Amino acid sequence: MNIREKQAELHRILKEAGSAAIAFSGGTDSTYLLKEAHEVLKDKMIAYTAQSPFFPAWENDEAIDFCRKEKISQRLLKFDILKVEGVASNPSDRCYLCKHALFTALKKQAEADGFSCVMEGTNLDDLGDYRPGLKALAQLGIRSPLKEAGLHKQEIRRLSEELNLPTWNKPSFACLASRISYGEEITEEKLHRVEEGEAFLLQKGFTQVRVRVHGSLARIEVLPEEIDRFQDESLRHELTELLKKAGFRYISLDLEGFQSGSMNRVLEHR
Repeated sequence: MNIREKQAELHRILKEAGSAAIAFSGGTDSTYLLKEAHEVLKDKMIAYTAQSPFFPAWENDEAIDFCRKEKISQRLLKFDILKVEGVASNPSDRCYLCKHALFTALKKQAEADGFSCVMEGTNLDDLGDYRPGLKALAQLGIRSPLKEAGLHKQEIRRLSEELNLPTWNKPSFACLASRISYGEEITEEKLHRVEEGEAFLLQKGFTQVRVRVHGSLARIEVLPEEIDRFQDESLRHELTELLKKAGFRYISLDLEGFQSGSMNRVLEHR
């Protein structure tokens, strides 16, 4: 199918559902899905945005602002993910434990609110990485209309641009817990360190950033073409001071640059 046929298929899927609660993080995929769902379902849909230490506050604010501007009904759901059994210890299937608990809660809320199903923004490209959370979605019967319609990330960006969505070129931001090495305990303090460091880099104009946590060491990832910016001594000094004040002892720059899912490399050797 071409992109227009895929968009038409998405509209068909949404219309056939009749009503839906959309898991909305504020990222490119969920924003596009939410916009299309609102166009098709009108008031028979709602955005559910989870508030959790796993998600940066600035992204949560953007999600709230988008719904307000688009006049889309939104429910904010506080979710203390670190209290879910097993999550804080950060096992290799942490994403499964997290998604299962989160979407169980969303599904229960959707039933109480009278919506026929819960939908989320997984696309076809997401199937290529290690994502145990997808298993949880399948077990719970959560719909992934973008994937069902055969849409890839670049197609979603193109359609988002056509709809003048502010997220059409937004960099991908996985949950903050994905920055912490498997087996290392996840705490709110560590998550805050990551959020603070990444917010600083974004404010400095970096496009795609990660602050990876390896104990007391912070490993910085930026796009390869932006690595040369660290020749700026004042930038290095400012970032180092910020991260050391946040609690890191050592600060390193990954010379390979940003790589989505780089923390999963250790799993390849198990």
